[in-house]
Amino acid sequence: MKLIDMHCDTISELYKKGRCESFMCNHLCVDIEKLQKAESQAQFLACFVNVGKPDGKKGRWEKGFKEVLSMIERIHEEERENLRCIRYEKELEKNRKNECISGIITVEEGGILNGKIERVDCLYEKGVRLITLTWNYENCIGYPNSKKKNAMERGLKPFGKSVVERLNQKGIIVDVSHLSDGGFWDCIKYSRAPIVASHSNARALCPHPRNLSDEMLKRLGDSGGVAGVNFYSPFLTERGNASVEHIAQHVLYMLQHAGEEAVAFGTDFDGFERTELPEGIAGIQDMGYVWEVMKNKGVSERQLDKIWYKNVRRILHDVWKSK
Repeated sequence: MKLIDMHCDTISELYKKGRCESFMCNHLCVDIEKLQKAESQAQFLACFVNVGKPDGKKGRWEKGFKEVLSMIERIHEEERENLRCIRYEKELEKNRKNECISGIITVEEGGILNGKIERVDCLYEKGVRLITLTWNYENCIGYPNSKKKNAMERGLKPFGKSVVERLNQKGIIVDVSHLSDGGFWDCIKYSRAPIVASHSNARALCPHPRNLSDEMLKRLGDSGGVAGVNFYSPFLTERGNASVEHIAQHVLYMLQHAGEEAVAFGTDFDGFERTELPEGIAGIQDMGYVWEVMKNKGVSERQLDKIWYKNVRRILHDVWKSK
């Protein structure tokens, strides 16, 4: 069992659909059967809420917080003998030895904290071990990525800096995907633990503001962080639907600019339409194809092992080490 994927939106999709499908087997890109085919050892499971555009009303964040708590309950209901959620590093190895896939609960939209730092503690107790600070809207923590230079330069808000500090204290991974460039640099400055960009690619290859610049990739690698390659076609190429070749290109580029200790996968499966999947990829079960293409591109098996799981395991160790 090898693969660790840092981001999928499957749980959020199942939550929206009610009880008509389960994580055991569904028509989406990720389920237990597909994870087994991919020889996965762990899957990060995002609890994502789209609260809508800012309107000055804090009630939408309260609703979002309640929805996240409900999604966490749904995840625990989905646990089986072959899927167990983990809170501590030692549980990952225990599950692996028992051929059980580990689920790692995450939150994608830090705005649900709604200015209440104690909610970090609440989410930690519920099993959350990574928080993506923003999604596509301004929130109490900071600002999202933007095509506008002035907007991209905005950093973390004062509460956002407090959140980073509390996440470090609790042993929750700080995730900067979706964040503004200014917010990224503030996280580099203020975080005492390595940070991740769980599902972001190389901006030099695909100039989307959601991707990372060369300077950001280098600093992320130098600080012990990790970036997860995203399979969403518009983040892989400007020219229509992507292929596995594009995935390999981003991996090779990120290896060169961030280092082989800093590259992983954050597929973003079920976070976008199937029509936007790379050609030849239907879901997590096709990761073996990605392995073969990358191997043929000259990526060594030692490097592949780091990308597939070792780099993320190091992050878990570094952030959870005292827990």
